[in-house]
Amino acid sequence: MRILVADDDPVVREVVRRYLERDGMTVIETADGPGTAQVLRRDDIDLAVLDVMMPPPDGIDLVRMVRSGPHPELPIILLTALGEEDDRVLGLQSGADDYVTKPFSPRELALRVASVLRRAKPATTGEEVLRSGPIELAKAARTVRIAGAPVDLTAREFDLLAFLLAHPNRVFSRDELLAEVWGWTFGDLSTVTVHIKRLRAKLGAAHRIDTVWGRGYAWGRADSGTSEGSHGAD
Repeated sequence: MRILVADDDPVVREVVRRYLERDGMTVIETADGPGTAQVLRRDDIDLAVLDVMMPPPDGIDLVRMVRSGPHPELPIILLTALGEEDDRVLGLQSGADDYVTKPFSPRELALRVASVLRRAKPATTGEEVLRSGPIELAKAARTVRIAGAPVDLTAREFDLLAFLLAHPNRVFSRDELLAEVWGWTFGDLSTVTVHIKRLRAKLGAAHRIDTVWGRGYAWGRADSGTSEGSHGAD
């Protein structure tokens, strides 16, 4: 696996590189936005770790560039020293799959990288297809189609949709979704909220993600109705 680590701090890059190489990964380092953009456009990497506060274009601008480009499915983890929730939410809204707040444990970051890669990698055998209305999700191939048309989802968006489709009419709290989809036993619950909003937007009228007020989210919950409120934001 080839991992891009983009950070203007050489100490951060070195520490992260050592931990990722210890896990058998090849690391490509960049120190600024233009150099990072050049690597991203070559599409020869499997995951990108991007610092938010790099010399421009910054990490969030680079996420947006990837998501609007020819390979929007590239897994991306943001590194941020910003502590405000609004800043973290902005990073997730831009299309990041995950984020780690500085100062961070390099081992934790390496585990996050491995987790995202594991979920993003297509399986080679045993295709299982989940369907709901016009939506068709192929788990092994990691593809989603609506009425035959492909839909570009990030790794975490795909995982979230697959989990909800596999458990229709069941209500899950944000804590439960964080544990089941992200594999976290603790963390920022806004991560779930933002991914739900992104998934609704990408699926459009085909989505059946209901907000069950005070409890969480469900896919196609029969008693939640189809009103704008039940399908609205958190």
